[in-house]
Amino acid sequence: MLLEKIQKKEAKIGVIGLGYVGLPLVIEFCKSGFSVTGLDIDENKVEALSKGKSFIKHIPDEKIQALNEVGGFKASSDFALTENLDCILICVPTPLNKNREPDMSYIVSTAKQISPHMKKGQLIILESTTYPGTTQEVLLPELESGSGLKGNTDFFVAYSPEREDPNNKEFTTASIPKVIGSDHPLGLEISEALYSCIIDTTVPVSSTQVAEATKLMENIFRSVNIALVNELKVVFDKMGIDVWEVIKASSTKPFGFMPFYPGPGLGGHCIPIDPFYLTWKAREYKANTRFIELAGEVNISMPEYVIQKTFMALNQSAKSIKNSKILLLGLAYKKNVDDHRESVTFKIMDLLSKNGANVDYNDPFIPEIMPVREYKQFVGKKSVPLENLNQYDLAIILTDHSSYNYEAIVEQSRIVVDTRNACSEIKSEKIIKA
Repeated sequence: MLLEKIQKKEAKIGVIGLGYVGLPLVIEFCKSGFSVTGLDIDENKVEALSKGKSFIKHIPDEKIQALNEVGGFKASSDFALTENLDCILICVPTPLNKNREPDMSYIVSTAKQISPHMKKGQLIILESTTYPGTTQEVLLPELESGSGLKGNTDFFVAYSPEREDPNNKEFTTASIPKVIGSDHPLGLEISEALYSCIIDTTVPVSSTQVAEATKLMENIFRSVNIALVNELKVVFDKMGIDVWEVIKASSTKPFGFMPFYPGPGLGGHCIPIDPFYLTWKAREYKANTRFIELAGEVNISMPEYVIQKTFMALNQSAKSIKNSKILLLGLAYKKNVDDHRESVTFKIMDLLSKNGANVDYNDPFIPEIMPVREYKQFVGKKSVPLENLNQYDLAIILTDHSSYNYEAIVEQSRIVVDTRNACSEIKSEKIIKA
């Protein structure tokens, strides 16, 4: 019956977690003609969506207003509404705790909230990035114990990892192939039918564990290769070689090479976190993950490298780090987005502050630091204008936003520490690459 309802677009869809992953899914399902309920514990998000307002920069208000105008969309914080839904997609955070171990509390809490309202014939899909086994070992038992129903008999579960790349103009939610895994053939068939309504290409796999592992492999691949170029950056710098020029030259090889780029450290919700999911789970099987852990160590050390470069730059100007005025350019974890989750800027801001520097930041997309899980001391700090650049002893480019005028930044600054090669076309003794 559920399969038939999906095919007729009569199935009622629920999306839990209305952030960078959940909200694009809401938009796609609504565009496809489904009735969608968006659920979130954040009342501010619910209120904004109800008023036709977006809280994500690359999703304009017009898209939210269209949801409300067409009808069929409701934003709420009332999880009892899941009783009337046919398919529920869970898109909640999965951070690491202070010991760098997976924090499953958001998944568990969501399962506890929806399980009392579950009914036979529902489909529950987890999209949150996590370690292999989470769907079977964490989500399913919570749903069963709270509902009294039997998984893959009374209801079905599946796992489909999110592959969102915020503000990527080349790939959209609909055009990025969607990996789907279920531990029951019918669960897989229903899940694939659902996603096929909004995604151009679906990629079914044999189990939830394979789907969970797929996301980890994708991001560990990036983490390891970024660690490699970060390490080469340090080595080549000691040799007087520009790693960016080396990468550009190497990229001319038409086979056997894929360019990755160094930086001040890893940011975002995926790459800095995902490798640790697997290393944690691997211990259960007494398996070593030395390669992955080494890459993590290299990437984690990059903020310290930037600080060392900053110390050296100030010393050359007969300045001490203590009481120096430093401006950090870019708080977002990647260019042209308003997402500061796990941003390396926080780490560098913290290190500089602990060494006695007076630190400000500028980011055209993040006017004020919103609540974060770490570095709570910076919440409420506001972006300063660039007009006063010449009043700072040093500026550090941490996010290479396209809106920045780098020639003007170099001209007005006393020293520029460039961690993103943003000033590659500018010739100036003020620029120090890090």
